[in-house]
Amino acid sequence: MILNVDGVEFGYPGRPVLKDVSFTVTPEDFVAILGPNGVGKTTLLRCVNALLRPGAGSVLLEDRDILAMSRLEIAREMAYVSQRSQPPRMTAFDAVLLGRRPHIGFDVGPRDIAITEAILGRLDLDDLALRYVDEMSGGELQKVAIARALVQEPRILLLDEPTSSLDLKNQLEILGLVRDVVRDHRVAALTTMHDLNLALRFADRFILMKGGAIHAAGGPEVVTAETIGAVYDVPVSVERFSGYRVVVPCI
Repeated sequence: MILNVDGVEFGYPGRPVLKDVSFTVTPEDFVAILGPNGVGKTTLLRCVNALLRPGAGSVLLEDRDILAMSRLEIAREMAYVSQRSQPPRMTAFDAVLLGRRPHIGFDVGPRDIAITEAILGRLDLDDLALRYVDEMSGGELQKVAIARALVQEPRILLLDEPTSSLDLKNQLEILGLVRDVVRDHRVAALTTMHDLNLALRFADRFILMKGGAIHAAGGPEVVTAETIGAVYDVPVSVERFSGYRVVVPCI
């Protein structure tokens, strides 16, 4: 086990958001956090990364309390990609290279450059390396943000709607890359998602949230028509097509 979230609660004045959320994550887990808008998915990721301080409960990275760790220590273990970011005036290469910051001493070394070049190539960003990120499309910018997370060489990837600005081809490419990184490098990925079919195609574990709490958690067996109907308040059918389970709304 690499991550233990135990009884986490969080809220704003007069508005509770998370209620007694508990789960564990092990290396090679690709976990999809599912649920309707406003259910607390992004808030949960931010509590796991200590960007928000839970009002109750704990988040342990192995045996270390995340709240007792410095931002640099957390950055060496976790990489967080938010839904939206304000792009600075820098090239894509420099933006991705920033992901090496937790590992860089006084200066950038050859290994940092090599890792950055390799990830840019793997995400087909070579041609954009010298373009300024504030001139990029939303999809291009999202790929740069994910590349920056990957060069960080984290043990846990935290991805908040990583495919929200991407076309179908890039959605499949990015999630396939995350799945490969998880398996090949024995890291874990915890990602919020809205597309149930993409989640079923790539993730191996699922956390379905309703009303700020976990309604169901586990492997593909928990993603049933009954569970989805209860969480999203929409009748669906879960069918199999071309070897994949797919969710079909029945309205």
